[in-house]
Amino acid sequence: MSWVKRVKFISPFLKGSAVPSDYSMIPLTTLKKLSIFFAWSVFLQFCLGINSVFAQTGYDFQKLVDLSNKINANRLKISQDTAWHKIQFGANFNQGSFSSNWTGGGVTSVGIGTFVNALFERKHGKNAWRTDFQSQFGFVKNQGQESRKNMDRVFLDFKYSRTLNPKWEVFANVNFQSQFAPGYDYKTIGDSINIKKRVSNLLSPAYFTQSIGLEYKPVPYFFLDFAPGAFRQTVVADRGLYVNTPDQKNYGVPIGHRIRYELALMQIVANYNKEIFKQVNLKFRYQLYSTIMDPFNADHRLDAALTAKVNKFINVNLSSIVVYDDDQSGDIQFAQGLNIGFQYSF
Repeated sequence: MSWVKRVKFISPFLKGSAVPSDYSMIPLTTLKKLSIFFAWSVFLQFCLGINSVFAQTGYDFQKLVDLSNKINANRLKISQDTAWHKIQFGANFNQGSFSSNWTGGGVTSVGIGTFVNALFERKHGKNAWRTDFQSQFGFVKNQGQESRKNMDRVFLDFKYSRTLNPKWEVFANVNFQSQFAPGYDYKTIGDSINIKKRVSNLLSPAYFTQSIGLEYKPVPYFFLDFAPGAFRQTVVADRGLYVNTPDQKNYGVPIGHRIRYELALMQIVANYNKEIFKQVNLKFRYQLYSTIMDPFNADHRLDAALTAKVNKFINVNLSSIVVYDDDQSGDIQFAQGLNIGFQYSF
């Protein structure tokens, strides 16, 4: 088709325009320019039209559906996208007193314990984020003695994971463990000479661990992590602490230094958190850390807690810690606590 015929073909759409009726009088180059200009005009109008359709569709959709309404938002949410959190805080208090003429014997005392726990989880498609914070601190004061702490713990764990299949994930993790206040070893020489030696402090010791590995998660309340090549730093910020540590091992940190670096042959972490009965929750975390330099002398730590909820604000908690770490002691260490007190969760 010649350029003149093409212009004649589109002439019905150009009525009233300045196009002359005798097309033979228009030079061929001018006709080509008009045709190209018309083609570009149609293309631009088409693009603008499509854009306005999509914009209008989004606008109308937001008018029809109020996404600020939680019911509507949940209906439109993808089933794999979730966000969840739980925060707990509480305190327990115990006290006993005796008159000066009490013949049965006893020591007036007061004790306070507090805790704050927070767990945040978020899942978006195959990606998931988990933050776990746990803290405990308590002390007891007996008449005639200084106050002494009876529980002290800081635990912070960050994890990112990506789903490979329904039961396996790949993860990256950063973990921190330490305590808030100085700890002392109390001894009595003879009948009246009391001696205390500082054996721990803030960041003395502290443990930082970074790991990448595979996670097995068959059910929502349990997972098992395998992390070959995990990297751990043991920190003892107080350089004068070593003289009071068992056998002056200084928690494995070389004397005169503040940090010890260790590379793991394998780190295994097992985590369980489930309501095993109505209003009764069992939670434990087990960690094995085997270094490349001494793979058969692994470090073990188990933290477990059984919590029974009496009512909305009162609970009973039985907790225990079992540790074997040759850099701390050649024997198994054990700590246990039973608390009844106030707890609030949201």
